[in-house]
Amino acid sequence: MKRAAIDEFFRRLSESNPEPKTELEYSNPYTLLVAVVLSAQATDVGVNKATKALFAKADNPAAMVALGEGVVRDHIKTIGLYKNKAANTIRLSEILLAKHGGEVPRRREDLEELPGVGRKTANVVLNTAFGQPTIAVDTHIFRVSNRTGLAPGKDVVEVEQGLLKRVPKKWQLNAHHWLILHGRYVCKARKPDCPVCIVRDLCAFEAKVLE
Repeated sequence: MKRAAIDEFFRRLSESNPEPKTELEYSNPYTLLVAVVLSAQATDVGVNKATKALFAKADNPAAMVALGEGVVRDHIKTIGLYKNKAANTIRLSEILLAKHGGEVPRRREDLEELPGVGRKTANVVLNTAFGQPTIAVDTHIFRVSNRTGLAPGKDVVEVEQGLLKRVPKKWQLNAHHWLILHGRYVCKARKPDCPVCIVRDLCAFEAKVLE
């Protein structure tokens, strides 16, 4: 996809959704971090259901540690891999208290040292909590980037680097959310909804269905 087409691609997404937001429910950087850790191999809807009561009891590292791993586990047992995620939630909370004064760090390196936090999770937190122009490549963004020709790549790092290189700076802050939402609701994996796609004329997908 050429530069002019990429600019138009994001202009249309911006016009249709000027202020895109994550669908995870959170109240501060800490609850966002925990929610993203819990969202691995789980839906945002499922995570929100599990964290509503949890975050009402613990919306900071100290309160979460005080709850204990067993209580956390009980709250999130409807989520896949809940035992490991409960352990990671307690351990990362302990590290935040011990090394970062109970605050979520703003450096990628510090975030990636936390249990359950990889590059994608760090990118989400840096972007959503701290307004950094990062792009967290999940399955939706990977699919949209390759299918449309926006930023083809063999793996998530290659796609991320391609997006950061190709997406104009004025669109980078919100590109992450626009692409996820587009992949989740329009450019779906099994049956993309091409007839209603607002960027279909810019898309390189050869199997487009226009009727």
